Amino acid sequence: MPMEPADARKGSSRGPSTRAVHAGLPEDGQGTPFLPPPTFAAAYRLAGDADASPYGYARYANPTWTHLERALGDLEGGEALVFSSGMAALTAVALTHARDGAVVAPADGYPGIRRLATEQLEPRGHEVRLVPARTEAFVAACPGAALVFVETPSNPLLEVVDIAAVAGAAHAAGALLAVDNSLATPLGQRPLAHGADLSVSAATKALSGHSDLLLGVVAAREATLLEPVLAWRSLTGAIAGPFEAWLAHRSLATLDLRLARSSDNAQALAGMLAGRDDVSGVRHPSFDPLAHRQMERFGPLVSFEAGSAGRAQAFLAAAELVGEATSFGSVHTTGERRARWGTDAVSDGLVRLSAGIEDTDDLLADVAAALDATR
Repeated sequence: MPMEPADARKGSSRGPSTRAVHAGLPEDGQGTPFLPPPTFAAAYRLAGDADASPYGYARYANPTWTHLERALGDLEGGEALVFSSGMAALTAVALTHARDGAVVAPADGYPGIRRLATEQLEPRGHEVRLVPARTEAFVAACPGAALVFVETPSNPLLEVVDIAAVAGAAHAAGALLAVDNSLATPLGQRPLAHGADLSVSAATKALSGHSDLLLGVVAAREATLLEPVLAWRSLTGAIAGPFEAWLAHRSLATLDLRLARSSDNAQALAGMLAGRDDVSGVRHPSFDPLAHRQMERFGPLVSFEAGSAGRAQAFLAAAELVGEATSFGSVHTTGERRARWGTDAVSDGLVRLSAGIEDTDDLLADVAAALDATR
């Protein structure tokens, strides 16, 4: 796993856009591109000893991954590995670090972790504790645990969990803390800086931001925590394609700009929705004081109650700038009636919006008009 020493990349005083633009780029060279093109190879020339080069067979390493992993490690404040999807990254962490203790996971967050816990970990003899996405619930569930998963803000209800508080409780119990940071990205929130051992993200979403690739990331404060995760990736083949890795690295240069606009748009939508009398239950991280202490940007999501499944669907159909889709974090504004999947304990009328980077006034006007038309 070719990596730079972590100490050389931590503690940069440069701003987020500067770091995102330059993260992971190789040394300057006359007549070379800023970001090398993707390397497509199943096997590389390798004479002599098996360790004569870090690149010998494509299931183990690829130069394009190396550049992206160095970039993501720099932004996360640790070391990073890329995977074929966010779910592959999540699975690698769960199945290598659960050890012999209990596994704690959110009952009201991303459904993939619940299915992984109940369908894969529990049959293997692990005790699974599903708790509400609340700081006190996670803290109370830590004793006897080996691995604690936190998603903050949670999806789709956008609950904010105190990472430092849960990290303290987890470490006191001898457990590791992993944080799903898909919503915020490392420019919106840095779990490792708040005491988490591992940060897991679906780079499919805001990190890459264009709804055109599947990718996952695992970052860790200590490189030793990635050793079993890397071994799992190599054994199972849950590897990223070089072109997908290159697209993600190319997208990092605009991450701060995209995240700034989408976060501002989501916060503006939340304020507008909270002032209307025909919707209720508006949820956005900015409403929680903890998010102001823990996050740099609040992310693209805002959720609200439209009143019924029919109203929610009519709203989505009436909105011209909101594409109905299940993922989030794109440059395009998307939304969905979350209960349509049957995977979350939410009302039939809950709408989850993911703000894109459209002009704020246009987006506000479009959402307001769609709500007015379906009042």
